[in-house]
Amino acid sequence: MYDRILLPTDGSATAEAAMNHAIDLATRYGADVHVLHVVDARQYDTSIESAVEPLRKRGREYVGRLVEAADASVPVTSAIEVGRPARRILAYATDHDVDLVVMGTRGRGGLPDRLLGSVTDYVVAHASVPVHVVPPADPDA
Repeated sequence: MYDRILLPTDGSATAEAAMNHAIDLATRYGADVHVLHVVDARQYDTSIESAVEPLRKRGREYVGRLVEAADASVPVTSAIEVGRPARRILAYATDHDVDLVVMGTRGRGGLPDRLLGSVTDYVVAHASVPVHVVPPADPDA
């Protein structure tokens, strides 16, 4: 049913909770997991590489934690990109022939009482593949 599962991460606890679901689904269907972090070009001046590199480094740390969580139980591909997160997630899904996106209800931005974060909301509304939305492990998070 699924060959490639995309897990976008912003380093939040909700993204880490989504990893457990992505690994479970990948194991069940024999799928690969693609872990993607997008440096948000709307929040940072991404025209200067020296300003972007620390953000890429932080993204590599986020991605690295999730790759370690997979513990070689499923094949994992990782990527760091720069742009508008929701749009880059959708473009990545198309470019890599992703069958399913697994992501948290909300990440680091936005109001805690919102059901879905703005990135998740956009991806759910515009994705051409199913989106599996995972709530935080701790509902008060």
